[in-house]
Amino acid sequence: MGMAGKRIVMTGATGFIGSHVAGLLLEQGAEVYALVRPDSAHRDRLPEHGRLHLVGGQLSEAAACLSGAGSADGFLHFAWGGVNREEIDSPAVQGKNVEDSLACLEAARMLGCRIFMDAGSRVEYGIMADGIMEESRECHPVNEYGKAKLEFYRQAEVLCRQWGMTYYHLRFFSVYGKGDHPWSIISTLVRELPEGNTVSLSACRHHWNFMEISDAASAVVQLYKESDGRDGEAHVVNVASADTRPLRSFVEEIHGLCEGKGKLEYGTFVQAKEGALSVCPSVQVLQELTRGTWEEQSTFAQGIQRMLEKFAGSAARRLG
Repeated sequence: MGMAGKRIVMTGATGFIGSHVAGLLLEQGAEVYALVRPDSAHRDRLPEHGRLHLVGGQLSEAAACLSGAGSADGFLHFAWGGVNREEIDSPAVQGKNVEDSLACLEAARMLGCRIFMDAGSRVEYGIMADGIMEESRECHPVNEYGKAKLEFYRQAEVLCRQWGMTYYHLRFFSVYGKGDHPWSIISTLVRELPEGNTVSLSACRHHWNFMEISDAASAVVQLYKESDGRDGEAHVVNVASADTRPLRSFVEEIHGLCEGKGKLEYGTFVQAKEGALSVCPSVQVLQELTRGTWEEQSTFAQGIQRMLEKFAGSAARRLG
């Protein structure tokens, strides 16, 4: 199944992952209707395109705002508020996210969508003693953000099965690349090390997983393209790389690509609430649902090299 002629509704299309998915959908011929807040500061992440339609509005009013689209084949819900440290543990903020997400699911039903996909998170798993995160394992999220993502999945699964929609709950792991948050570990390292600066880090002994953004976007689109014949099915899908190893290995590889510039200061960074937990995602479900048609295209080194070139270009423009 190709994307030419498909009408896709999106939320979060101006976000990091959403903007790359939207760009790829447009590239492959889809008609994209993006619900965007009127005060969105990132509209410039989306390209000028004849098949891209920006629809102003709030998530809670999704059905009314998107009624002009008439009908759609699929709904990709990637918007979620309160991901900063101040609001990630707020029951009120995260509870509102669940309400707004249910409003988007109702909009998908109204538009006649046959497929609904939303952005979950690895934090839904919570603390796994062995770090192995398989979709079939019981989840015990630690923070309110993870609890809300899991709660929405549980409600959406029931509704999508009831309405005959194919439902993919995409649990993204650590995605990096162009447009990543400036405070992420990857962005920090590729920005600071070439300048000869010191970067404060945890001990970095735990296992981790990084996926380049273009591979993450292509995984989403390929899942969509291979969704025929799955009406009424609901699947949790880890969207992650096959490359899992100690975090220090990734850090040292970046340091090497930066020609050894800057200094790595291990053991000085204060951990988040869940602490230094190993992350070892299984990608078997992703492989099965894409019927073997999808594979990563970027090695970690290739993805980091592209980021280094981007930061070098930005620095040169500032100096110029």
